[in-house]
Amino acid sequence: MQLGYFTMPLHPPERDYTTTLKEDREAIILADRLGYSEAFVGEHVTDRAETITSCLVFIASLIGETKRIKLGSGTVNLPNNHPAAVAAQVAMLDHLLQGRFLFGISPGGLRSDAEVFGNLDNDRTAMFVEAIDMVLKIWSSDPPYDLHGKYWKVSTARTLDREIGQGVMVKPYQEPHPPIVVTVVAPFSKGVVAAAERGWTPISANFLQPPWVASHWPMYEQGCRNAGRPAQRADWRVAKSIFVADDERAARRYAKEEGSPYRFYYRNLMRKLIGNGRPELFKRDRAMPDSAITLDYVVDSLVICGGVDSVVDQLLAFREEVGEFGTLLYAGHDWVDPRLGRRSMELMASEVMPRVNRALKQSAAE
Repeated sequence: MQLGYFTMPLHPPERDYTTTLKEDREAIILADRLGYSEAFVGEHVTDRAETITSCLVFIASLIGETKRIKLGSGTVNLPNNHPAAVAAQVAMLDHLLQGRFLFGISPGGLRSDAEVFGNLDNDRTAMFVEAIDMVLKIWSSDPPYDLHGKYWKVSTARTLDREIGQGVMVKPYQEPHPPIVVTVVAPFSKGVVAAAERGWTPISANFLQPPWVASHWPMYEQGCRNAGRPAQRADWRVAKSIFVADDERAARRYAKEEGSPYRFYYRNLMRKLIGNGRPELFKRDRAMPDSAITLDYVVDSLVICGGVDSVVDQLLAFREEVGEFGTLLYAGHDWVDPRLGRRSMELMASEVMPRVNRALKQSAAE
């Protein structure tokens, strides 16, 4: 199992913006130094807590600061962007990273972003499909493109001058394009089927109860079968909120008691998702009443925390419940205590994952 990193990120609104941007960059630079295989970065335009407004710009700021880690958009919210702009920016970034880029895409989940871009009442799934189809067509075809959809038009027919390169868009460094990744939230997501049919790979979100995470694999398998190719467990990424410390009690205090960045994170997400009519994401059983979805319940059921031995045991139990997957994405959270935040990432790389992988190897051999 590989170890990666995923951050939305989400910080208390009162924190200084310049400081949190530095912290978010530092976490990924640290992940690169520690040997994390990849890092995904989210984006939102209209949220004072989720403060990276362009994941592509943010990733570009890390090119010279990282050496090996693959950097992924997590995600580009396609309905909020013109497909030609996405195609051009992603292609350039792929060249700058020389193949270290992963193209994460989604319809976008923040309603205030949809409102500010004027698509709150639109079918954003249809916009998402039209946008990615246009991006891929731009990359696979020659100018003048002449793409006409319900929401966008892409053409350079009136201004094309091939001799001087006018009207011609750049293609990505990776052929035919960077790997495409989708974040999956809905239980038994039909979107995973459609993604798998197109050769895209899934990330199961860190704020889902294990039964809903487990529901994603059969859907991915179905999509791969429909496409006539085998489903590879190595292609499945699962994000998880984890905190590791040298001391068990200190870990629980930091992760689950008042003032915890994990409590802040889930309080914020619960307000957004439950308010958006999605309380089932936090339930282990759909029959569970909404009133039972308390912050204590959510944090206790979704955050893995403790010393190294405890976290190893919890991760193995989690994997046993959801099934085999290829990459564990450590979810980034606000660093209330930067020393403890860094130490948790270090322990994950140096102690937890080696022990987890040894246990998995031993179990496979028995």
